[in-house]
Amino acid sequence: MKTTPSAPPADWAAYISQMEAVLALELDDARRQELLVQFTRIAQMAQPLMDLPLDPRLEIAGVYHA
Repeated sequence: MKTTPSAPPADWAAYISQMEAVLALELDDARRQELLVQFTRIAQMAQPLMDLPLDPRLEIAGVYHA
């Protein structure tokens, strides 16, 4: 099986900042920090699954085009 390179680590602080703007939220520093902790934990839990090599012959999900 062929392995694929891992994606670069996400910049969760930038993501939180962008989502604040998109969703018109005003979070205080304590909430931002807690979200950063939670997103980092979720990413760490998901990493083993993301690292699982897939057979290149497997079909990928289709893409919807309107």
